[in-house]
Amino acid sequence: MTLAVLILSLICGTVHAQLWTSFRGDAEQTGVARASLAERLDVLWTFDIDEPIESTATVDADRVYFGGLDGTLYALDWRTGKKIWTRDFDDEVKASPTLMDSLVLVGDEMGAFHALHRETGAPLWSFATEGGIQSSASVHVGRAVFGSYDNSLYCVTLATGELAWKVETDGYVHATPAIRDGIAFAAGCDGVMRGVEVTTGEERIAIDVRDYVGSSPGFLGDVAYMGTFGSQVIAVDVEKGELVWQYTHPVRNFPFYGSPVVTDEGVYIGGRDKMVHALDPKTGEAVWTYAAGARVDGSPVLVGDRLFVGTQGGDLIALNRDDGSVVWKFEGGGSFTASPSVAHNRLFIGSDDGVFYCFGASE
Repeated sequence: MTLAVLILSLICGTVHAQLWTSFRGDAEQTGVARASLAERLDVLWTFDIDEPIESTATVDADRVYFGGLDGTLYALDWRTGKKIWTRDFDDEVKASPTLMDSLVLVGDEMGAFHALHRETGAPLWSFATEGGIQSSASVHVGRAVFGSYDNSLYCVTLATGELAWKVETDGYVHATPAIRDGIAFAAGCDGVMRGVEVTTGEERIAIDVRDYVGSSPGFLGDVAYMGTFGSQVIAVDVEKGELVWQYTHPVRNFPFYGSPVVTDEGVYIGGRDKMVHALDPKTGEAVWTYAAGARVDGSPVLVGDRLFVGTQGGDLIALNRDDGSVVWKFEGGGSFTASPSVAHNRLFIGSDDGVFYCFGASE
């Protein structure tokens, strides 16, 4: 490798590490940020809209994108919060937008899945389903895979929005699929974890996980981790087609709505039991729990040794990943249903009082 090629590779790798182009930050839905954050975070700017923000933001080299319950998708300059463009739809936008090449991909509550031009917000194509879309899209080999509340998992082409395949299920598909080895994995409200080959639409696995699932699966090797509405966190080996373990808190039994952070050291997830749980990925045993004081419907993000999580009580908290102690806290004016996104050494998140926040180090 020549010196010029090496330098270019390092630059491109650094730039990519600063982006957050999908709901959980990567194809395997791990929720682990590759960018860093300052030890002390301050509000650098805010942007207000007239309705709640439940959509988790995505970030590219120039802009941050999110949807609102006002039916609008917003593109802002991530540095300043200045509005670059907006695009109005016919219903609420709860899903996180996905960025791929020149496209912004996002679904709305009317059941339309849209492709917009990233630079201008101009509509390029749309695809109609028969139910609301809260699932974000995962992309692979020129295709986008997403779920709908019409009880189906869809795959459409990025070039034209043409249907490539559709898998019907027996319940809502809320979760964002994870892509692993060319297979899209998602569980739904029928209690089945499916693995569908993206290029062919062939259903490769169907595993009974015994509970409704709204959580997106986070992968570590062959094992997918997710929360369930049956008050459990589960680990599923997709190669063996079986449950590895199930975790239930001994006292507080409430659903897990959000998605986990998945690492070799721990599986971290918040629940409607008003707690954040850190679990051993091999055994499912609790390492620590944190009493958040309010429901946690969003999904945490891990940045180095800090776990960032928003609560329905309006707190945005950073916990030490080793022991769950609070190392930073921000009290917002509205609850946090959206999940944090981390890029360019900043943290972005919208709240239910219509305020979109950018946190970072003050100069």
